[in-house]
Amino acid sequence: MAFPNQLAMSDSSSPQRKMGRGKIEIKRIENTTNRQVTFCKRRNGLLKKAYELSVLCDAEVALIVFSTRGRLYEYANNSVKATIERYKKACSDSSGAGSTSEATAQYYQQEAAKLRAQISNLRNNNRQMMGETLAGLSARDLKNLESKLEKGISRIRSKKNELLFAEIEYMQKREVDLHNNNQLLRAKIAESERNQQQQQQHNMNVFPGGSNYEAMQSSNEHQFDSRGFFQVTGLQPTSHYAPQDHMSLQLV
Repeated sequence: MAFPNQLAMSDSSSPQRKMGRGKIEIKRIENTTNRQVTFCKRRNGLLKKAYELSVLCDAEVALIVFSTRGRLYEYANNSVKATIERYKKACSDSSGAGSTSEATAQYYQQEAAKLRAQISNLRNNNRQMMGETLAGLSARDLKNLESKLEKGISRIRSKKNELLFAEIEYMQKREVDLHNNNQLLRAKIAESERNQQQQQQHNMNVFPGGSNYEAMQSSNEHQFDSRGFFQVTGLQPTSHYAPQDHMSLQLV
């Protein structure tokens, strides 16, 4: 029993396999019969490869072949017409992308040139407003510039006056608020003073001799010296004692 490897080795060792198929020169086949046979074989192989590519790689494939006699051979896994429309759209998008990018670049270049011109004009006008670069101006241009400056100054003054009036109004409102607060504080102080007076009057009513008591306390305090001792003058006899009182205290 022969194994497949042995059969392959025997086939490869045959003289016919040694010769092999030679390379075919890629050019038009002059023989009509050979050309027709080659067309049929390669057409079938091409259709098979297209089918395998669409199945294995999940690709959208459309194949169109016309023979020399004008006969149509086609293959498409979706639809030949839909694939052609997709191809046209892809081509138009790729060509339109280039034209769009060029148009966009040109547009931005024009806009940049306009902006540069505007910046130059604004700088020139600013210098003229400051009284510079006036050499190239005519009398009419100077007149127009003067009118512009006067209008600008009037607008500035009106805006300044508006701000000043607003500040004055705010200060007046602030003055009114401060005056009201001052009146409120005055009323609170007056009420506090009235409460203190009422409290003092109440104390005097409760203690009617309070003033005499305070005077006695002050007189007693003056009888003590700085060291806290009672003064001797406080112990001296007064003049209203009778002489017989002194005689009764003498020793026999």
